[in-house]
Amino acid sequence: MSESEMVFRDLLSETKDGDWGVGEPTPGNAPVHVIRGTDFSEVSRGRIGGVPLRFLSEKTMGRRLLRANDILIETAGGSRERPTGRSVLVSQDVLDAFPGDVTCASFARFLRVDSDVVSPRFIYWHLQHLYARGDMWMHQVQHTGVARFQFTRFSQTHKVQLPVRAEQEAVADVLGALDEKIAVNERIVAAAMELGAAKAAQVSASAMESAVLGDILELKYGKSLPAARRVAGEIPVFGSGGISGTHIEALLEGPGIVVGRKGTVGSVYWSEGGFFPIDTTFYVVCRGGGVSMEYAYFLLKGLGLEEMNSDSAVPGLNRDRALSVRIKVPDAHSIQRFTVEARELFAMSRVREQENQTLATLRDTLLPQLMSGRIRVKDAEKIVEDHV
Repeated sequence: MSESEMVFRDLLSETKDGDWGVGEPTPGNAPVHVIRGTDFSEVSRGRIGGVPLRFLSEKTMGRRLLRANDILIETAGGSRERPTGRSVLVSQDVLDAFPGDVTCASFARFLRVDSDVVSPRFIYWHLQHLYARGDMWMHQVQHTGVARFQFTRFSQTHKVQLPVRAEQEAVADVLGALDEKIAVNERIVAAAMELGAAKAAQVSASAMESAVLGDILELKYGKSLPAARRVAGEIPVFGSGGISGTHIEALLEGPGIVVGRKGTVGSVYWSEGGFFPIDTTFYVVCRGGGVSMEYAYFLLKGLGLEEMNSDSAVPGLNRDRALSVRIKVPDAHSIQRFTVEARELFAMSRVREQENQTLATLRDTLLPQLMSGRIRVKDAEKIVEDHV
């Protein structure tokens, strides 16, 4: 495989810091969607609903608007556990998903790769490889509370080994195919959950009886389980932001529901098997068999729990307020019929999620091997064909 070596900055035709702008429209400013580092994962899957709309100076915004195949790199916001330097490729499909102009936030910058010199998609995967390998740590500095990525230092010192152009594109195609299959599966799971929510709403709308939420279920406190006490295993550990690790022992058998108490207030998660909800969460116990766990999940998802913050200095879900919400209670036959349909949706989703775990493992295994040349692209293509 023929290769050349180039300093990273020489691969770019342009790069600029992002801009956060202001939150309200004012004279001289224009609306722009601003992608933050926290949005990278969602944007990479084509999900742009959480990207905020901000207002940037009309005089300068044109120089920061994103184009297809720009790469965003996070330049601030890391921690002692996670380095800065995450990246995302802005494809034309991503840009088309937005109803207007797009840029990145001030804690990131865009990299416009010179496509005459190198494949932008190959450079994106090169950055993914560096991040996964932990190389970004050496370019992180933290003098204050915010860790920063020393982009100038990185771009002037980091050298990239470049295979011939056809090889670059082939590597990007192989890895991109796995990412796209993962994204397709995620869209299928999301559609299944939307269907479940719609079916639950139909059942609720036809119900004749009503009650307060606390009559049909309890919200019980999770249990403290610091990272130092966890032993990696098969049991998912749930915090308010979702799965935060694993453990060898379950606190509860599944299926079960976890609700964010502190942090991501009002978030609702489903666990098919045994799970361990920590003390920033509640877990759900259904009272008296009136509703199934499946119905309770979709019910809670639709109640707007994220708006039920407590009035204390540390925001948290106001349990009393949540349990006092009046709801409709379907009859036993309607609940039973809905539960059968929901079980089918959960089973299909579980298959897709398990497939995604396999695909992600395969992608993460192939990435360093392809970047180092330890595996030939043709061999990797054959492996991927069996999975996509």
